[in-house]
Amino acid sequence: MSNLKLLYQGAEASVFLNSEKKTVIKKRLPKSYRLKVLDDKLRRLRTRAESNMLRRLSSVEGISVPSLLSFSEKEGELVMSFVEGMKLSEGLKDLSLAEARVVCGSIGRAVSAMHDSNVVHGDLTTSNMILDNVGVVWFVDFGLGFYSEKFEDKAVDIHLFHEALEAKHFANSKSLWKAFLQSYKISVNYDSTMLQLKKVEGRGRYRH
Repeated sequence: MSNLKLLYQGAEASVFLNSEKKTVIKKRLPKSYRLKVLDDKLRRLRTRAESNMLRRLSSVEGISVPSLLSFSEKEGELVMSFVEGMKLSEGLKDLSLAEARVVCGSIGRAVSAMHDSNVVHGDLTTSNMILDNVGVVWFVDFGLGFYSEKFEDKAVDIHLFHEALEAKHFANSKSLWKAFLQSYKISVNYDSTMLQLKKVEGRGRYRH
């Protein structure tokens, strides 16, 4: 275990780097406040769902996700390839506006491919994207992801990304958002999703 380094400790899972094998291990933690039989079932189901989404998206052109090497529903564990780079939430700040717009354009194209495959990320923020050393954006942590054909679910996904831009990259958020939307237009359901997005954003303004 000495070659394992904790990368992230979340409420649902711990993520480790195996420096020797250059792999990432995501392990869902048992929850003592839940009945064991229920907790075991939830961990199995979520591990299975995440593994299925990674496998599906790995075959979709235009989107980059870590390779799934192995998984264990019983242990609530996924083993994935390690992606060299930094979280986009940090990396985006070091880019020029022109470079950042190119990156957000690539995100728009990738998310359109994801949504056209009926995969909803569920937590589509720049903290769940990795910018590698050659400028490719990788999508990680599908722990809240699910399958859906609903425009509402895809619109909420996009709304989360918009909120992340405004929260962490406010100075250039309007320009970056525009670059994202221009590229997302290739989605086969662009018009329907945008119509639903307006409703989602309207509900957000009403709450505030």
